[in-house]
Amino acid sequence: MPSYRLHYFPESGNSYKLALMLTLCGERFEPVWTDFGGGVTRTAEWRKAVNEMGEIPVLEVDGVKMTQTAPLLLKLAEQYGRFGAATEDEKFELLRWLFWDNHKLTGYMATYRFMRAFTEKNDPQVLKHFRRRLEDFLGILDGHLQHNEFAIGAKPTVADISMMAYLHYPSDEHGFDFAASHPAIHAWLGRMAALPGWKPAYELLPGKRMTNYAK
Repeated sequence: MPSYRLHYFPESGNSYKLALMLTLCGERFEPVWTDFGGGVTRTAEWRKAVNEMGEIPVLEVDGVKMTQTAPLLLKLAEQYGRFGAATEDEKFELLRWLFWDNHKLTGYMATYRFMRAFTEKNDPQVLKHFRRRLEDFLGILDGHLQHNEFAIGAKPTVADISMMAYLHYPSDEHGFDFAASHPAIHAWLGRMAALPGWKPAYELLPGKRMTNYAK
């Protein structure tokens, strides 16, 4: 079986996506904590040695460094025969929600949460703009989940793993009370948390935590 090393920091929902996928597939990984808050990923040395794109996570598979979470999730789904799609129509739906998440939900939530919780001084108008966009995206997802148990039907896929990652963090970080505002999302997060082997990010990803200024 392959050996895995995951370069991450605990607050990274994208890191959590890969950590959770590997865990749900029964695999272990060596955690490699990265000082993202200290700026190491912006250094020329780190980018040359680890990831030229300057991003976390990085998944090493038998010593080969691989990046970009979405294609890695798809690769792992195919490799392990889990959390993928069974038909061409399902594959299209999986990609549709995975790409929507990357461009909209994760894209905005990751930035909003980082600015809101982990930036000491932020611009209220910028946060207001991101919040307004997120409320639109969350409304879309909540509406979809009112009629679907998971993203593409009755079974969870990597689209669900991708979409739930940033939403499952503590509410004092992202500032949403999904039980009150988006009950279908809240129920879906509960279904995801009930999957055998599921663990939250701060259990799967150890290491020094960044200061939460939103508390």
